[in-house]
Amino acid sequence: MVTAKPLEIKKAFEMAQQPHQNHSKLVAVLKSAYNQAGDKTVFFEEFVHFLKYPMVVYQREPTVERVMDFVVKFATSFVQPRKEEDQEEEEESDNPFLNYLFEFLLKSHKANSHAIRFRVCQLINKLLGNLPENAQIDDDLFDRIYEAMLIRLRDKYPNVRIQATLAMARLQDPQDDNCPVINAYLFLLEDDTVPEVRRAVLTCIAPLAKTLPKIVGRTMDIKDSVRKTAYQVLAEKVHVRALSIAQRVKLLQQGLNDRSEYVREVVQKKLLQSWLKLTEGNVLELLHRLDVENCPEVAISALTAMFDLSPVHELAEKCTNIDSRKLIPVENLTCENALYWRALCEYLKKKGDEAEEHLERILPETAIFADYLFGFLKNITVLEEEEKSDFARVEAVMTEEFIGQQLIHLVSCLDTAEEGGRKHILSVLQEILVQPSTPTSLTSLLTEKLLSILNDDDRRIQVVAEIISEVREPIVTVDAPADIAEVRSQQVKLAGIKVQLIETKQALEECISSQDFARASELKEKLLKLEDLKAELIKEAEQPELKEMRVEKNDPETMLKCLTMCFELLKQMCVSKGIGPTMNGIIESLIFPSIANVHPAVRNMAVLCLGCCALQNQDFASQHLALLLQISQIDEVKVKINALKAVFDLLLSFGIEFFKPKESSAPEHDSDCSNKGDYEPNDEEEKKKTEDAESDPVNSILTLLSNFLDSEISELRTEAAEGFAKLLYSGRLISSKLLSHLILLWYNPVTEEDTRLRHCLGVFFPMYAFADRINQECFADAFLPTLVTLFDAPGSSPLAEVDIANVAELLVDLTRSSGLSHPEKNQFQEFTAHDNMAVRICHQILKDPSAPDVRVYAKALSSLEYSKSTSQELLSLLDECLEEIKDKVCRNALEKAKNLLIGEHNKENFQAGDHSVEQNCENVAEYRKSVGPGFSGDQNKGSKPPSTVKSKKKGQRKAVSVGRSVTQSRRKARRAMESSSEESDDQELPEPVPDAVPRPSRRAKTEAIVKTKMDLTYLLNKETS
Repeated sequence: MVTAKPLEIKKAFEMAQQPHQNHSKLVAVLKSAYNQAGDKTVFFEEFVHFLKYPMVVYQREPTVERVMDFVVKFATSFVQPRKEEDQEEEEESDNPFLNYLFEFLLKSHKANSHAIRFRVCQLINKLLGNLPENAQIDDDLFDRIYEAMLIRLRDKYPNVRIQATLAMARLQDPQDDNCPVINAYLFLLEDDTVPEVRRAVLTCIAPLAKTLPKIVGRTMDIKDSVRKTAYQVLAEKVHVRALSIAQRVKLLQQGLNDRSEYVREVVQKKLLQSWLKLTEGNVLELLHRLDVENCPEVAISALTAMFDLSPVHELAEKCTNIDSRKLIPVENLTCENALYWRALCEYLKKKGDEAEEHLERILPETAIFADYLFGFLKNITVLEEEEKSDFARVEAVMTEEFIGQQLIHLVSCLDTAEEGGRKHILSVLQEILVQPSTPTSLTSLLTEKLLSILNDDDRRIQVVAEIISEVREPIVTVDAPADIAEVRSQQVKLAGIKVQLIETKQALEECISSQDFARASELKEKLLKLEDLKAELIKEAEQPELKEMRVEKNDPETMLKCLTMCFELLKQMCVSKGIGPTMNGIIESLIFPSIANVHPAVRNMAVLCLGCCALQNQDFASQHLALLLQISQIDEVKVKINALKAVFDLLLSFGIEFFKPKESSAPEHDSDCSNKGDYEPNDEEEKKKTEDAESDPVNSILTLLSNFLDSEISELRTEAAEGFAKLLYSGRLISSKLLSHLILLWYNPVTEEDTRLRHCLGVFFPMYAFADRINQECFADAFLPTLVTLFDAPGSSPLAEVDIANVAELLVDLTRSSGLSHPEKNQFQEFTAHDNMAVRICHQILKDPSAPDVRVYAKALSSLEYSKSTSQELLSLLDECLEEIKDKVCRNALEKAKNLLIGEHNKENFQAGDHSVEQNCENVAEYRKSVGPGFSGDQNKGSKPPSTVKSKKKGQRKAVSVGRSVTQSRRKARRAMESSSEESDDQELPEPVPDAVPRPSRRAKTEAIVKTKMDLTYLLNKETS
């Protein structure tokens, strides 16, 4: 038997690196050499020897990857798929080569080289992945692989962890609740910082009841690629029934609105299509699983995403629920098909002219749909008080109202250009609103659609006022009070008829006794007529007179319905419209009485209407601002929130100064004078000024509103913070004290659960700070008060848990002049916000140099960006701080700040020195030209250069002496000028005082440098010769 030569194995490895090599043929050839080998151990050792070469390569080179694939194919070619009847038989492992390769890899997985560890995990992953599904390996080998890969899951290098994660995919046991592999996967999924590792875990982890919430949670990962993979896994491995309704809605809501286009595409083309396939293509069944009654917006977004994948004509053809009238029969209406009809019509409406023809196929004419809508809404069930405790009946009514909402939404898709159809739909909508049986939940939507058809504000006000009048004062039939005179006349008439009856009866008896039957017949007929007349009079006396009249209704349902229509009207009115007589009437008769209503819902809607009315007119706003502030103090939480919103809207629209009394805003020169250095107010003036400030209504309003920032109710706290952020950002308010309060509120652990508050302030701070230099000055003013508040916070206060160093770092970053959005606006500012902050921090340090908070201040000083115009006062303050402070950490930080400050000084003086050198070089060049090309220091002892050269030279010396870092070329230039004018130094010339040299432009400086280089080259050559 021929032993395989090492060259054959080496040649196989070399051929495996080729891009177009057929690995299957190469495996067959090498396998035949293996079968011919006598000593298999020699073959194993040689194979592993050549395998070590590519294993030390960490980069994913194509040639190395092809070798890895070849090794895996060759190793797994010895494993044959087992038949079903052979699976029950336990056999010893008959794959010595595969076992030897696994042994080698397991011995190498702890190597120091991360490249070897990576290749080991990669080979194990590929080997396990290429084994047949029913392949069996030794239990001991399985345990060793299991333990080794668990160790590699916590490797330092991400690529090693990724390959170990892929290798463990077939080793996890979904039936074991405490499977170590799954637990390790969950740990990596939650805590690994590398997104590629999290992606690998998502592709490998088994979807179980334990792991599914974690997989769903990765759809909110910070990385787009991880979110995309999570949605792909959910689409491919998870059945829609395994998810709860809340999870389905959440996945669609986040996925369809994701900021990444690729994630939205995966949700649209994979997740939705997978769910649709599981429902056998039935869209209505899919909508049923999304619970459209509670989340119609998400369902419409999902339908729109599915509509985008189909041609328009197919969408119209698939709408098979409508009949020949282009309507869904009322008895067949469900929440799902009504929502689908609405979503399809709105989608085709947005398509414009290209889909107009298809829209006409699924939507009837305006008049027909108006009657259809009226017929459905008229028959909505109205529950009695005793029926409202039956949940089944309540659920049925809610379903009817939801269907009615979808039908009302279809009004916006109708063609209202035709006059007849528009008038008909307007009359139908008005009639529906007037009906007492119309649910309050539909009032807002009906009013909105009604007003959207009307374009004129005056017409809108008139129509809504008429509807409110009809609803609140309907015509009612009542009993009219009886007239005494009329009753008396009826009684007299009735008595007369009774007398005639008695007389007629007597005459009839006489005629019968005298046998005058003709006369008796006449009297009998007369008697019957009198009896009928008597019965009519008695009936009229018993039946009361009915009368139609208007009766004012003040029940909560009616008031809420009227206020809802008024609110919708105010929302759609133009702000410049103002308050006319009709609106004044509505305010006096409806809104003001509802402010004091017993029911909170009525008061809440009345506050909303009052706030909208105040936005229409400034005088009205100034009159009723106090009322809104009072409501925000004493009413229920929901009403307080809306009143607070209205107050902030008024301040944002009209400004804070608008609400200041005219007499208090006149004397402004006093405050201006107080800022001058030569003005010193006496005690009486200061006392008067303090009293005026305390009595200022604007200060009272701001104080009242700022108290909401400390409210125990999170909703009020959030609204107040958002309102103040709007006022500050719009420039309506400038207050460092308020800004400090917002910063403390953001860091306060109490607001940790207020996601909206944290998000609002987190977006506001950088936008506000970098918008303008004045805003950064405001943050600089808030620096010390904020830190002092945190340092002085008692141990029981939540502020004691705040990281003060992090707060200082944030404020330093927000006040950097380099972060301004428009730095060119502030290029003429001499000092920056950091310069002013540095002086204040130094003074704060000198107050108590031994305080523990000095470290935070010193670190802040070392992080500031100092300008070139920083005063000498700051340097002296830093030196004084260094003398007072003994702490080594603080001294190091202060030394760093001082070096930064000196560096800016040197940079500025160096630029001034450069300018002086350039001027001197130009003068020297001019003088050299005047004496001719034979210029030399020795030849021109008697000649004297102009005095300007002398003065410039000395001025240049002074300027350069200030700077500490002059380049070698500048020193050469100075020596050349000194040699050219040393003879003139013996004469005493008056030395002029050097003027302040302005900083030249970059272009002038470059030209001067080029000219200087040319002149100095000639001079240096002369000096050398």
